[in-house]
Amino acid sequence: MTELVHREKAHVLPLDSIRGVAATSVVIHHLLLMPTFLAAFPHNAWINCSFFRSAWLLVDLFFVLSGIVMSLGYVDGDFGRFSLREFMVRRLARVYPLHIVMLIANLLFRLLRIGLVTAGVVVAAPAAFEVNNAYSFVLNVFLLHSMGFIDYLSWNAPSWSISVEFYTYLVFGLIVLLAQRMRSLLWFYALCGLLVVGSFLFIVFVFDKRSLGLQTDFGILRCFVSFFLGVLTVKAVHSLPGKPGPALQGLLQLVAMIASIALVSLAETNPAVTFLAPLTFAIFLGSLLAFPDALLVPRILVARPLVWLGRRSYSIYMVHALVVLFAEYFVRALGPRPIAALDSIWAGLPATLNLVVSLAAVLAVSHFSYLYIEVLGGKLFRNALGSRPDFSASPAPSARLTN
Repeated sequence: MTELVHREKAHVLPLDSIRGVAATSVVIHHLLLMPTFLAAFPHNAWINCSFFRSAWLLVDLFFVLSGIVMSLGYVDGDFGRFSLREFMVRRLARVYPLHIVMLIANLLFRLLRIGLVTAGVVVAAPAAFEVNNAYSFVLNVFLLHSMGFIDYLSWNAPSWSISVEFYTYLVFGLIVLLAQRMRSLLWFYALCGLLVVGSFLFIVFVFDKRSLGLQTDFGILRCFVSFFLGVLTVKAVHSLPGKPGPALQGLLQLVAMIASIALVSLAETNPAVTFLAPLTFAIFLGSLLAFPDALLVPRILVARPLVWLGRRSYSIYMVHALVVLFAEYFVRALGPRPIAALDSIWAGLPATLNLVVSLAAVLAVSHFSYLYIEVLGGKLFRNALGSRPDFSASPAPSARLTN
């Protein structure tokens, strides 16, 4: 009998760095568009632009990238040795410790708020929980909060994407298991393609959506489109007949990167272009996977600060909402007079300072959450669930894709 052992592949550093840049862009997006900040600051922050205002679309880049990584780790080279239980344990250990810690942190914050309002220390209306109630909390515990049981964001709002992605992992694992039983990779890729096309058609024609901005409303279909397109991207890269020279490789990557940036920037005024985002992101990420030795983009993306961001990207994404919430309370407490004084010195200065300080706080918190919740918590979680010790971690990452 074939032993069910998986060995994760080395990281492709440019892909990791892209994840970090995308997560940071999502943070900036929320810092620019929070209603509290828009009401408090007379002028926008200096980096306010259409790209950051539409950076919510980069969640689909996360989904595409996850599909690529899962395909590299569990299909490419390891097909036939897949264990669904081991796979789901590893996925749960990856996402759940930080999710549950942030959920509890949000609960404690809400309880503190209720206590302060009840004591008359803080004035807020309403004082009670709104969408953050016991029912939505239980759904969050089981990662079901974006699976159609409620139609609103709750608690740690960014975790809606973790909810749909976790159950997308399960669907991916079942497809791998089915294809493995049938001993056919053709079936695997056919089913992945069917999910991409079918989910897209449902979004556009059955649910009559005008953009890809689905969250609690069928957000898992949005994840299906991007995730399984990422899976197919790996197959497409491996099927390339040959490679052009380094200069042409670099040009293709640069064009794909510019196209991705332009598409995100256009989403604000042209919502329909968001339907092109998964394919555009897949082409860009696929070019990084296919051409790791190109002249320009990969060399930029292996810079140490970007690698640092990439490793903490999940923490950046998951902790930022609570940090931004604290920033909102601080701005309210500060009041309009100091803000107006700073703005009179230089238009947009207070909004920019708020953005810089809040982003720095997110990065600082995410550093510690990465070390002590993601890494340590993930290890403890795997041990508690009996993950196989021979499921090896990847070796030290390099700029090149290695086995």
